[in-house]
Amino acid sequence: GHAASRAVVGLRDVGCAQQARSAGWRGPATARAVVDHHHAGCAAERVHTEVHGQQGSKSFRRFFHDSSTGMISPWHDIPLFTDAEDELYMVTEIPKLTKAKMEIATKEPFNPIAQDIKSGKLREYHGPIFWNYGFFPQTWEDPSISHPDLGFAGDNDPLDVVEIGSKPKAQGEVSRVVVLGGLAMIDSGELDWKIIAVDTEDEQAAELRNIEDLEAKMPEVVFGIREWFRWYKFPDGKPLNSFGLDGHAMNRSQALAVVEETHKAWRRLRSGDAARKGLWIGSH
Repeated sequence: GHAASRAVVGLRDVGCAQQARSAGWRGPATARAVVDHHHAGCAAERVHTEVHGQQGSKSFRRFFHDSSTGMISPWHDIPLFTDAEDELYMVTEIPKLTKAKMEIATKEPFNPIAQDIKSGKLREYHGPIFWNYGFFPQTWEDPSISHPDLGFAGDNDPLDVVEIGSKPKAQGEVSRVVVLGGLAMIDSGELDWKIIAVDTEDEQAAELRNIEDLEAKMPEVVFGIREWFRWYKFPDGKPLNSFGLDGHAMNRSQALAVVEETHKAWRRLRSGDAARKGLWIGSH
């Protein structure tokens, strides 16, 4: 009954990346996902999104569809792992140089993208974000477990990704990225990791394989990400966000360990070994 617009979002020959069979991720050298076009719960070769409601309204929802199985959850059904070593999938919620605060609705069926609402109003940043912003599918920051070194628990959302490539992504686009590092942001007493990554097809990707490369070739980027996220709520009268690890960026291996940890947490959530706290996790 809704007017719908459709956009095709390619997974770049993803096939259906098979979910890891072990209890957890075995690391970037061995965590290659196996192409399996019949594996239940995985996205198909191509995914398209369908908009219900009006852009810029509270009714707006962008749903994800698999060409062979129908409606899917971008959080639970799109794979984290690709068929290539050292590459992961991310889903873009907020394209580069836009202001609307879009995010997947973690408590709604099929987890569509919607615009965040605060105090009854649609939420927008006070200025555009300068990078593509989204999440890693099949990850979860567990709010019941405090980080052993930082002392803060997760924010109950999928793991955030800041993609620093030169081109804006489409909202809902699924792309392959290489993890470079990350920042440990503390927001309202919750640990809210910001993983820094680059699209594998970006013109800078061949020269950026870790955080050291990024700091050497584009030293303003990590500083810019940290300070943007430190200040972005301040115009609303909120305190500045802080950062663990003395504000320093984690290296690639440390960031991948966070990805591993949050993927294991997602597996606990899906299996029922962790409290879902109102989250929609589908049938599996």
